[in-house]
Amino acid sequence: MDNTSVFLQIPKEAYVLETKSFFVIRDRYAVSPGHSLIITKEWRSDYFELTAEERVELSQAITLTRESIEREFTPDGYNIGMNCGEAAGQTVFHFHCHVIPRYKGDMRDPRGGVRHCVEGKGYY
Repeated sequence: MDNTSVFLQIPKEAYVLETKSFFVIRDRYAVSPGHSLIITKEWRSDYFELTAEERVELSQAITLTRESIEREFTPDGYNIGMNCGEAAGQTVFHFHCHVIPRYKGDMRDPRGGVRHCVEGKGYY
């Protein structure tokens, strides 16, 4: 277990919501208003380290996070993403799932969505 994870230092007062295995915070480096992180309470390096039960619960946590965002913001869409491994852009090696609200006009042409994570591959 990685007791040095920055996520394990987050005080409960910062939680937007929590479930048995996860807690949710608003991202300190948000790419849009309401950008939230779903984080495991127990250290897991990435999605592939989650237990079967945590994977089921993650689906529920995503829905609860969306509901929380909808109460406070009025997004027009969402990107949901996880970076698994350094080559995929992961910089904090403690599982977290990004729930990123999207708003009409926040990008000139959003077509391709998450495909933009590899330069030049977003537009097709």
